[in-house]
Amino acid sequence: MLNRKNKLLLLKVLSLFSVVRGYNILVIALAQYLASIYILAPSLPVRNVVLDVNLFLLVLVSTLVIASGYIINNFYDAEKDLINKPTKSMLDRLVSQRFKLSAYFILNFIAVFSASYVSFRAVVFFSAYIFGIWFYSHKLKKIPFLGNFVSSTLAITPFFVVFVYYRNFETVIFVHALFLFLLILAREMIKDLENIPGDVAQNYRTIPIIYGPLVSKIGIGILILLTLIPSLLLIFTFEIGYMDYYFAFCVLLLLAFLALLLKATTKRQYVWLHNILKLIIVSGVFGILLIDVDLVLNRIL
Repeated sequence: MLNRKNKLLLLKVLSLFSVVRGYNILVIALAQYLASIYILAPSLPVRNVVLDVNLFLLVLVSTLVIASGYIINNFYDAEKDLINKPTKSMLDRLVSQRFKLSAYFILNFIAVFSASYVSFRAVVFFSAYIFGIWFYSHKLKKIPFLGNFVSSTLAITPFFVVFVYYRNFETVIFVHALFLFLLILAREMIKDLENIPGDVAQNYRTIPIIYGPLVSKIGIGILILLTLIPSLLLIFTFEIGYMDYYFAFCVLLLLAFLALLLKATTKRQYVWLHNILKLIIVSGVFGILLIDVDLVLNRIL
């Protein structure tokens, strides 16, 4: 049995994990490795990719910067989250704002220091990434559409890092990136519909607040329709192994999403729509394994 002190410590650890969204960070790190193995450097032996020290450092630095980004975002959104996410917010508040700021600076320092082992250009890149996340959280987040666009761009930046590292400029990679970017942008706009009460209270100028939910839903619908284009291109134009089944599933799910979007009017319905997009994104990480099933089986056997 845990005593009260140990229970409080456990709750604080869970609180910090909630603030930095540890589960998201783990998925992103896994996605970076899988994308490197199956998409960005398919000609290299798996062992060479997995044991590449520079790649490990780039993934490590990415996770540290993302974690610090979640912290600073949580710091600025503390009051808004009390309205939009009361349960999660109460858990997050077990860790003080002062501690969050200290963790933010420590994580960024470790990130930049680790990047210096890769190259000076890596230091410059991640320093700019850190600044971009802070500037988004501090200023850009409240600007309609620009805030959504910048947030989506920052979300795919970790993949841009490994893309530049391997210098693979094949068209199929850009199509994959476009698919992911459009999905994330649509998800960001759905979150604005979920968070209307808190955004109004904190004077956020989001699209549904300024122009109304209908305009926001039209914008989301257009993004989903645009997402179908790279999905179909990846199915019929490029050689992606059995991952074409994943994209066929995505097309069906996105069409169902559009039907549900037309009828959605409540926060609960918007949360469901958000979860559909999240399911597509997360399952896409594991769907990368379908590009070369033989490689997966050889690794297992």
